[in-house]
Amino acid sequence: MKHTEAILAGLGGLLVGAAAALLLAPKKGDHLRSDIKRFLKEKGISLKKNKLEELVDEIAQEIK
Repeated sequence: MKHTEAILAGLGGLLVGAAAALLLAPKKGDHLRSDIKRFLKEKGISLKKNKLEELVDEIAQEIK
């Protein structure tokens, strides 16, 4: 594996781990969605509520 591929794989693992931690944390769904929306907004990504819910559901399915 090339050095760049290893770094990208590590970053991908970090993102999946962070998503899993958020989704498995003992928070209410509304609070979790609010946290995810705030995080994405800080990164310059704006999603409507239905798109955010789709994203959360998709991440949850990947984790299961």
